[in-house]
Amino acid sequence: MPEVIFAGPDGRLEGRYHSQKERDAPIAIILHPHPAYGGTMNNKVVYNLHYAFHNLGFNVLRFNFRGVGRSQGEYDQGIGELSDAASALDYLQAMNQNAKACWVAGFSFGAWIGMQLLMRRPEITGFISVAPPANMYDFTFLAPCPSSGLIINGTNDKVAPPKDTRTLVGKLHEQKGITITHTEVEGADHFFKDEEAHMKPMIDTVSGYVARRMTETTR
Repeated sequence: MPEVIFAGPDGRLEGRYHSQKERDAPIAIILHPHPAYGGTMNNKVVYNLHYAFHNLGFNVLRFNFRGVGRSQGEYDQGIGELSDAASALDYLQAMNQNAKACWVAGFSFGAWIGMQLLMRRPEITGFISVAPPANMYDFTFLAPCPSSGLIINGTNDKVAPPKDTRTLVGKLHEQKGITITHTEVEGADHFFKDEEAHMKPMIDTVSGYVARRMTETTR
């Protein structure tokens, strides 16, 4: 898979980019979990999300936030990481100026960053939020949430407990004009460690959701 280096706000950022032959293919960026706890673009959930989108016909970019791998800079409490995500989207859009849709997907810390990016970039038409850490971070900025999306988590998640995710989903459900789909994978932990019982059903749910959304015309 082609490695790419692009300019971030605090130096070079390292990524992996997968393109399609179709000229106006939709685009997606995938955001990895917390840099301070070993999160990288090669995290298994992130890797599988990347390929799920690519298999659905997307041009996909996943990358390392500042200070991770060969990306320059240092961890910045989410502020700089949001800027990194915006730079990644800029880079992806510059290469795909006629993309017919734009999605963001994030796992854990990456889900939090992805939801913030959603608020700042009206061109994002859909989102996937895997195990959003609603117990650790404030999601009240989603007022209103500008796009429909899927929130998915495991029922046995000890890092981001399901009750907090359900509370977040409940608040988003009250908003008009968007549809938040919420799915829980029975028995899955935060990392969907069991490949067959948890990871595969999670990715299948994501793929099914995105495929359905791509046939619809509403946000």
